[in-house]
Amino acid sequence: MGGINVELEQTVTFFNKTGKYIGEITAIYPDHYVVRTLAVLKHPMQGDLHNPKQVNVDFFHERKALAFREQTNIPLKMVKPYEGEVPEYKFTLKEAVDKMIQELSTSDDDFSQKSLDCLKNIQQEYGWMYNIQW
Repeated sequence: MGGINVELEQTVTFFNKTGKYIGEITAIYPDHYVVRTLAVLKHPMQGDLHNPKQVNVDFFHERKALAFREQTNIPLKMVKPYEGEVPEYKFTLKEAVDKMIQELSTSDDDFSQKSLDCLKNIQQEYGWMYNIQW
């Protein structure tokens, strides 16, 4: 198969675009797994994936984390086993956003400022969706 040895309902970490998550395997295929999102370890970067850290692009994407229990196809090589307690989604989402804001706030470049603007909008949406207080 080319990936790790996993079973249905096994808890794993996985990468999707520039975000990192904890989830559970819900289906196994020859070239990918279907994974249900349970927690956020790293919030996705903002902007154009093909032109990282650039602001002068056709469209500067506002990237949200995968939603709680959202299922997504993940290539085999992007999945690793996870051991331990799975933290609450809402808590991990807030922590990941706060960490990204803190990191971006240390730079005064155009990319960081544009990303912070996007994250302010995203925070508002997360507040409504998950009842998170910022």
